[in-house]
Amino acid sequence: MKCFGEHWGLEFSHEEIAAARAKDGLLSMELELSRACNLRCVYCYAESGVPMANELGLDEIFSAVDQAVELGARKIIILGGGEPTLYKDLFKVIDYILAKKVEVDVFTNGMLIDRAKAKALYDRKVSVVIKMNSRNPEIQDMLAGHPGAASAISKGLKALMDAGYPDEEHTLGIETIICRQNYAELTDLWVWARKQNIIPYIEMMTLQGRATDHPDLEVPINEVKTLFEKLAEIDREMFDSHWTPHPPLAASQCARHEYSCTVTANGDVQPCPGVSVAAGNIREQPLAEILKKSTPIQELRNIRKIIKGRCGECRFGDYCYGCRGHAYQVTGDYLAEDPLCWLDHK
Repeated sequence: MKCFGEHWGLEFSHEEIAAARAKDGLLSMELELSRACNLRCVYCYAESGVPMANELGLDEIFSAVDQAVELGARKIIILGGGEPTLYKDLFKVIDYILAKKVEVDVFTNGMLIDRAKAKALYDRKVSVVIKMNSRNPEIQDMLAGHPGAASAISKGLKALMDAGYPDEEHTLGIETIICRQNYAELTDLWVWARKQNIIPYIEMMTLQGRATDHPDLEVPINEVKTLFEKLAEIDREMFDSHWTPHPPLAASQCARHEYSCTVTANGDVQPCPGVSVAAGNIREQPLAEILKKSTPIQELRNIRKIIKGRCGECRFGDYCYGCRGHAYQVTGDYLAEDPLCWLDHK
């Protein structure tokens, strides 16, 4: 079973991460192209919809890619903080990255993916993750804030699968946010995806952006724990995959702060989308200088040594430091213990 990161493992080896951290380098970078979006997802961290007034130009995006590659990046992740397929130069950006011998992942709602776009992505061996929160059209449309979203997403997913996704060289995933409205169907969605060889990214909602206006979306932490335990049981019994349930992402972990960063559509550099604090701006400073001198970046690169509270005492601390986005959005401190973690830390 192929996926972006091995279950309960890491996308890159401990040695690669340590080497990147030691030289203030990168192994990957997350990149927003625009905040323009054809949906109004009720949980959207970026509150996407219309473009920012001061978004990066194409040459500035190329420069960000160049700087990331010089710092060692081997993968560029084009985020769905905004819808990438609305960006008119998407394939120019993809081709520019691929010409650097760097991998590309694209997160998209899939609504605009037709046969031609699917083939173009497949021919370039781009890994694709579709934002799919429900197979129930009514629920999907409600969470997407757009009537007809479910039908369009299904057509986009079918176009990708008709083009050949997924196979050994073409990863296909679905990204699903845990909400009260879709909670009951998530185990079935997980099994469906697994049987299609689609990687299911089922993750907890971060309390930022539009999510803060929709308390009806929230799922109590004990119910999230129950869901993760059920998904782990399904993986053990049906797919011979073994992992320890823990937030924020089922069957995986986050270590991105040790080797990655996010560049937003206006050039702000953040530790990740969840830790929405600007460490600098690539229009004002070189990326290398931001990574080396920014307090948030440097503190999070050394998170395992300085993390606070229960997370600092946790027996799983060698391969987990909780969700820094949860910590930051709930407490205002990205070094705080993950307030939504249920693990027995001792």
